[in-house]
Amino acid sequence: MPKVKLTDLVLRDAHQSLFATRMVTADMLPICDKLDKVGYYALEAWGGATFDSCIRFLNEDPWERLKKLKKALPKTPIMMLLRGQNLLGYRHYADDVVAKFVEYAAKDGVDIFRIFDAVNDPRKFAAATAAAKKTGKHIQATISYAVTPFHTIEKYAEFAKQLVDIGADSICIKDMAGLLKPYEGYDLVKAIKKVTSIPVEVHTHATTGMSVATLVKCAEAGAEILDTTISSMSMGTSHSPTETMVEIFKGTEYDTGLDNNLLLEIAAYFRKVRNNYKKFESSFLGADTRILQSQVPGGMLSNLESQLKEQGASDKMDDVLKEIAVVQKDAGYPPLVTPTSQIVGTQAVFNVLFGRYNKLSGEFQDVMAGKYGKCPAPKNPDVVKKALEALKMEKEITHRPADDIPSEYSKLEDETKKLLGTSTVTPEDVLTYAMFPKVAPDFFKKRGEGPVVFKPETEAPKPASGLVAAGAGAATPAAAGQAARYSVNVNGSNYDVVVALAGTVAVAPSASAPAAAPAASGGATIPAPVAGTILRYVAAEGANVKSGDTVLIIESMKMELEIKATASGKIRFLVPAGTQVAAQQPVAEIGGGTPVAAPAPAPAQAAPVAAPAASGGTVVPAPVAGTVLRYSVGEGAAVKTGDTVLIIESMKMELEIKATASGKIRFLVPTGTQVASQQPIAEIG
Repeated sequence: MPKVKLTDLVLRDAHQSLFATRMVTADMLPICDKLDKVGYYALEAWGGATFDSCIRFLNEDPWERLKKLKKALPKTPIMMLLRGQNLLGYRHYADDVVAKFVEYAAKDGVDIFRIFDAVNDPRKFAAATAAAKKTGKHIQATISYAVTPFHTIEKYAEFAKQLVDIGADSICIKDMAGLLKPYEGYDLVKAIKKVTSIPVEVHTHATTGMSVATLVKCAEAGAEILDTTISSMSMGTSHSPTETMVEIFKGTEYDTGLDNNLLLEIAAYFRKVRNNYKKFESSFLGADTRILQSQVPGGMLSNLESQLKEQGASDKMDDVLKEIAVVQKDAGYPPLVTPTSQIVGTQAVFNVLFGRYNKLSGEFQDVMAGKYGKCPAPKNPDVVKKALEALKMEKEITHRPADDIPSEYSKLEDETKKLLGTSTVTPEDVLTYAMFPKVAPDFFKKRGEGPVVFKPETEAPKPASGLVAAGAGAATPAAAGQAARYSVNVNGSNYDVVVALAGTVAVAPSASAPAAAPAASGGATIPAPVAGTILRYVAAEGANVKSGDTVLIIESMKMELEIKATASGKIRFLVPAGTQVAAQQPVAEIGGGTPVAAPAPAPAQAAPVAAPAASGGTVVPAPVAGTVLRYSVGEGAAVKTGDTVLIIESMKMELEIKATASGKIRFLVPTGTQVASQQPIAEIG
């Protein structure tokens, strides 16, 4: 039997799973020379969520990352994870866009295309596989693994045969949630090897604690390639340690032949790099056997945590994990891998927050209507009916969804030219816009500023323009692992700045800061301590707040600043979210009077009750934190209760916001504004 080969995932899935895909290219390139010397089968370095994260959070061009990595890794093949007809986005693309994307990915550095479909619909592999064939690159067709009554070893083997017929050069068993048990893995590999003659690669996460044993049994069953991650970036929501697997197989017929001394040097490098990203770390660092029931992939866990924090519902994780199993069943048991993991997970969050299926994301509606392909099992007919009604469709789609999409590359190219204000654009920029049309415009504007820079959490923040350290001895670090407090001088006034591990800076007047200035209404104003952008409100308009409460967040110098109430009373915001403000500009005011006790939170499943507007009408609040994407009706239009009036993007999903009364609508925030949960976004008079 040939020796087992290893693919290391440290440049993609490891950091996607451990800290929400935040690793920048600058932290990858210095170690590439050693990675290239190891003798890996491949390095997975692109695709998945890396493309989205590059332009959304890191201000990096993902195509430039690919080119740089290819240059730095001349000997080792680069693998990318490609979502079939979805490519790297959250919708289906026309076949001409799929072909163009694969062409340029191959040109810029991808050697192995690991192609998968979230619901294992073989029809959705066809376009990407045909495009990859034209490039001459290796095609690894992927089985998305799930444990449900409708996923059996026999069906997986049958699916593997279909993938070979489509044109696969190898097969990957992709166990994104750590559900593949050792002996079942052995049987599955054996079954696939009986009906195919091409190599089998096994990808499994460590989340449930079974991955090392599973990889061993799969190798014994005949799997030629295993996915691992260098030890300092392994385990938890990540994968089995590379060095561990090398040692387990050493001296056996499965000996990898890899040098553990070199691997230990690589591990030491990434151990230091990981310190740069502690604020993004998933709290799931051990084994979490709840996943055996919820089937949540490793990368989805860290993102779910982040999303629940954003919604102020961090305590709902257990409820959400239980609800995911319900939503997955109702959706016809789709395997939970991007994008279905995100769609099912977000719908579970909405169910916990607002009651089961009281609010459906646009993407979940599409899944139920068949727009994501054929799911393995029958769906809940009541939920399907609800989705079809929302989409104004008569019945589910049963054909290949992409057959309904006309060629669109030329149209996207024209839109990109218009966006960039130029007559010529690169295919890469067109494809970036195609993948994420809502994120790309802002990225294109800021691309010239260069990537963000992450530094170890143990470093004290360096004074920046507008923030001048108060002097020696001013820093008072808090307990290790919590936060550090600094006294700074802002435009002549002293402020306390708390640098927290979450990456947020809390700014509040120190004891020597001047008292809050009186507002025109007789209350007190809250000035912006530094120039920046109003990122989001934390308190609701008109809420009763106490002195010291966090009321809004300002983004300044690529940091988030918590702005505290300077008095007690009812708050009124003076500028909308998304506004750029100058230092000392009033951003809110607090009226006089004694604050009343905050109302008890509504039950988890209760939808928000409409509040009366200042004009005597009815307020439409944002049910979740997110971004106002677009209006569904015009300003001043007459609407009826239940009409869709605008769309919010939350947790990467689109959520329709309904009118809470009948009358004429007035929008309170412009599109593109980031809003907090319960923030008034429209009013109906």
